[in-house]
Amino acid sequence: MITLKNTTKTYEINKNNSVTALDNITINIKEGELVVLKGVSGSGKSTILSLIAALTKPTIGEVIVNEKRVSKLPDNFASDYRQQDIGFIFQKYNLIPTLSVQDNILLPLVPTNPDEVEAKAKLDRVMEQFNIAHKKDTMVRSLSGGEQQRVAIARAHINDPKIIIADEPTANLDEKLSLDFIEILRGLKDSGKTIVVATHDPLFFNLDIVDRVIEVQGGKIL
Repeated sequence: MITLKNTTKTYEINKNNSVTALDNITINIKEGELVVLKGVSGSGKSTILSLIAALTKPTIGEVIVNEKRVSKLPDNFASDYRQQDIGFIFQKYNLIPTLSVQDNILLPLVPTNPDEVEAKAKLDRVMEQFNIAHKKDTMVRSLSGGEQQRVAIARAHINDPKIIIADEPTANLDEKLSLDFIEILRGLKDSGKTIVVATHDPLFFNLDIVDRVIEVQGGKIL
């Protein structure tokens, strides 16, 4: 489902300096797999996620998702691809604190301009699924860390994407909330989602739901 083929990503710092974040890596991820990218900060994990999501383009090589060469997509088509196929779960949630729970969850629907009935049906589905319906009118700045993450997960899932991408999703959670998050991932995997998690949290490295752990170090796959 996801292929990074002979992929290198170099960031130009200035005219005379550059940093190679990824160095000629190849990764293949099957549909329905839960794959963990393991590595310290700066190892290249987040760059892999950005390439899969077409947030950035490789310097060399290609990225193919569902037989679509996403590394070649023009920006407007890349935006459509992300909106339709990718659900993001961020380390710091990336919620808008002055909006309510339901308004934060509804944000990914804005570009598609759905009718009110369709939007409400999608909203009700994900709020129930991730146990956040009782907080729908609460401003997210008033929520606990675990509740904010549930809102972020519901937002990532409202368009029913094929792929869930999570970048250090338990970095701001205690062990109990981290285990709760893992159970949510279990449910998403059981529903057929393809999931890629970038983390250095050891809780993930021996889970029964994880199909593979790919270790990244210095921009290379070990």
